[in-house]
Amino acid sequence: MDQKVRLLFSYAHPDDETFGSGGTIARYADQGAEVFLICATGGELGTVAPELMEGYSSVADLRAEELACAAEMLGLSEVIMLGYRDSGMAGSAENNHLDSLWAAKLEVVSRRVYDEIQRLQPQVVVTFDSFGGYGHPDHIKIHQATTHAFENAVHEGPFRPQALYYSTFNRRPLRLATRLMRLFGFDPAHMGRNNDLNLDDIATVESTVHLRIHAGKYRQVAWHAAQCHESQLGGGNSFIVRLVSRLLFGSRESFEQAYPPQFHRQKSSQDLLSNVQRS
Repeated sequence: MDQKVRLLFSYAHPDDETFGSGGTIARYADQGAEVFLICATGGELGTVAPELMEGYSSVADLRAEELACAAEMLGLSEVIMLGYRDSGMAGSAENNHLDSLWAAKLEVVSRRVYDEIQRLQPQVVVTFDSFGGYGHPDHIKIHQATTHAFENAVHEGPFRPQALYYSTFNRRPLRLATRLMRLFGFDPAHMGRNNDLNLDDIATVESTVHLRIHAGKYRQVAWHAAQCHESQLGGGNSFIVRLVSRLLFGSRESFEQAYPPQFHRQKSSQDLLSNVQRS
């Protein structure tokens, strides 16, 4: 890279940085960019095997250490923890917990993200797509907050970032997978460790891919970073594990360009910095 550039990834839970964007983060960090991460919650509600809790007073403590391990593996320059409580899956009682991200006022969360944009001055900001990848309330909330923060920075900030991208994926293969799953006796509407992952809903969401990052050798870096998140790798049937691994650890990681706006489908770019002016 000719000059120092900065990228800010704004996600909800420990492990979000690795599953879906790990190869991209590792690539830009290795190429000399400063890459920062906002992690909005502590991931307290993740289901953890009892033996992994040895030496930890809480799930949040365990997941914080896992995140620190992954951050070092990926080459992140700094991790900013916003300190909200995990809100749980959509429709759960935990959504209403007073300390949860989902219950937090959007303008407050947005302002906190805005303040980090002003402090870190990233040219590029990345967050979830509008469905939060798979519909998790925290993913959706941090998408909304980050989008609002970016827009405010562009229009009124002393520092104005240049590009906003949403991490996403082509859901067409998932639609085919849900049909195949039924043939093999699986119920796509009740998947995951706690049967609270509805692949039917995820598959119906339309996604737009403007940019594909070739992970290349960094795919292996992301895979090793994923091993840091040991508490999140167990459980579930092997079919769904293979499916998710295929979607999240493929040779390319996909993004939708939110700003500058794309008014028509253009040829896919391969660089998050394609809209960055470096003076």
